[in-house]
Amino acid sequence: MVVMQTDFYDAHERHWHDAEILRTRTRWANADHLYGFAAECGLKRLMQAFDMPLGMDGGPDKKSDRVHVDQAWARYEAYRFGHHNGAAYTLPALNPFLDWSVHQRYAKQTEFDEALVNRHRIGAEIVRNKIGLARADGMLP
Repeated sequence: MVVMQTDFYDAHERHWHDAEILRTRTRWANADHLYGFAAECGLKRLMQAFDMPLGMDGGPDKKSDRVHVDQAWARYEAYRFGHHNGAAYTLPALNPFLDWSVHQRYAKQTEFDEALVNRHRIGAEIVRNKIGLARADGMLP
């Protein structure tokens, strides 16, 4: 088995761009899934900038950080709150991904609609804007 190095920023970008393509083609189920992954990867990149410990592969070292976006939103806050640069990177208190689950990959396509996808897109865009801010502030390359 080949072990690939984790790159949260690259994964964030890739999932965001693919989700955008799928959304314009009304492929709601897969667009929705990828918006969740885009937000998750973006949050983990920010958590990394806020000193989240990493394992040998570059992924989260702590089991409590190896979660999907529905739980990563809260984990992010723990790192942001304790970091000296964290004040400018607050997220809305209400996690827009509470109704998102990695297990939805097994759901029937008709379970997804534009309204659901747009809610998750907005959540992913919030994270994307924080990534942009961190890059402008020099926190991220």
